[in-house]
Amino acid sequence: MSAMTTRSCPCGRPESYDACCGRYLAQPRTGSTGAAAPTAEALMRSRYSAFVKGDAAYLLRTWHPRTRPERLELDPRVRWTGLEILGGTEGSAFHSTGTVTFRASYQGGSLHERSRFERLDGAWVYVDGEFLDE
Repeated sequence: MSAMTTRSCPCGRPESYDACCGRYLAQPRTGSTGAAAPTAEALMRSRYSAFVKGDAAYLLRTWHPRTRPERLELDPRVRWTGLEILGGTEGSAFHSTGTVTFRASYQGGSLHERSRFERLDGAWVYVDGEFLDE
């Protein structure tokens, strides 16, 4: 078992990475994607974990095609240090849209955003976000 699988998940939940966000980021050898996040908040948490791990492919896969950039270059010097979920609207298994308001901290600062999510072919995807004043 790797060190990442035994520690709590980068998203802040006490479960191991594999039991929490890792199952969504996993890409089996068959080429199919891992499990789909069941809620907008779960997708938000898994996307934060993808930023921590530098997994741009997952970020692109979970971005709505309508707003997704062609490519995404992550800065390997950014060290993410924590995620705080501040609130949200809708985004459950019974909704087709949702928002998650969060603060993602990194060495030297934080990002405060309200992200919008939609279901696309049954799976939650990130649409866009609004940066909020501190």
